[in-house]
Amino acid sequence: MRASPEAAAHAVPAPIEPAPGGLAPGAHAGRPLVIACGALARELVGLTRRAGLPAVDLSCLPATLHNRPERIPGAVRERIRRARARGVERIFVAYADCGTGGLLDRVLADEGVERLAGAHCYEFYAGRAAFAALGEEELGTFYLTDFLARNWERLVWRGLGLDRHPELLSAYFGNYRRLVYLAQTDDPALTATARRAACRLGLGFERRFTGLGELGPSIAAFAGAASGKVA
Repeated sequence: MRASPEAAAHAVPAPIEPAPGGLAPGAHAGRPLVIACGALARELVGLTRRAGLPAVDLSCLPATLHNRPERIPGAVRERIRRARARGVERIFVAYADCGTGGLLDRVLADEGVERLAGAHCYEFYAGRAAFAALGEEELGTFYLTDFLARNWERLVWRGLGLDRHPELLSAYFGNYRRLVYLAQTDDPALTATARRAACRLGLGFERRFTGLGELGPSIAAFAGAASGKVA
């Protein structure tokens, strides 16, 4: 079975690979840890290195798990337990539900760990109310983020085999009407890439600047709580 456009769009190895003990190289057991989807690594590196936040370690899982979301809960549980075996006590999970159908929440309830609110990255980038409004405007919307725009050719066009089998375009995207680029940065090159992607898919194009949306406040709140400060 071929992957859906949404699944293929996340099919990329994590930029930050964990050490055998479950933490990224250079991590410290006494610092708070964010266990994250690799698709968020660039944004999380920027957030956790920003002035005003205490030191936070990152451990990213491969974004290829989006192709098999039923494996996300087990992978997250394993990473939590490996980190705790290293002495890490303060952990936050930078995943939304991500297609696990509530199974990730069951794991996190067992482990006593919180995660990002929402169903997927589009929702926490856009904001829950704004994302709901986008769906009401046009149900047939395909979304891109900076990550997906940056990796569009490899992950979507070639990842879905459209370079080799253009006849699949209507099968994959026939029910879509528009492409909405949820932009985290003001990058003209990424905007141009997203616009070209919409054109190649035969979809209308719209750009919405979101910044980091609810990702930033969530990580800041975790970092503040871990340091004993009010976020």
